[in-house]
Amino acid sequence: MALIEKLKDEQKLAMKAKDKLRLGTIRLALSEIKQREIDGHTTLSDDDIIAVLTKMVKQRRDSVSQFTAAGRDDLADKESAEILVLDDFMPQALTDEEVAKLLDEAIIESGAAGMQDMGKVMGVLKPQIQGRADMGKVSQLVKSKLA
Repeated sequence: MALIEKLKDEQKLAMKAKDKLRLGTIRLALSEIKQREIDGHTTLSDDDIIAVLTKMVKQRRDSVSQFTAAGRDDLADKESAEILVLDDFMPQALTDEEVAKLLDEAIIESGAAGMQDMGKVMGVLKPQIQGRADMGKVSQLVKSKLA
């Protein structure tokens, strides 16, 4: 089943269950996806939708840290709950060992010899791990391997 269809089905289930938080979060995701489709005059693939959801999760994680720092635990809790809803639609997260294995394979595949080849390695890795691992952490791993 396509990811957009899964989101729409879950939206219907959330309406029937009267789960306001889940319904609101799914509606935000569908709205963002629709906006991207309108802006780009195209239909988004599952990979594009995962990129949208990844961005939404990242925004909420930033909000959680800011709300926590400001002492607004109520808002931080709401954002954390939205992250959990969005995570339901993300692909299975990779373990550290799986990321390390993919990183080693990407370095070999791209023929990377040093830091100047970081872009090549990230270009190989990104499609494989998009939405399945924290790209910031992966970037740090690549830097440490190539240094």
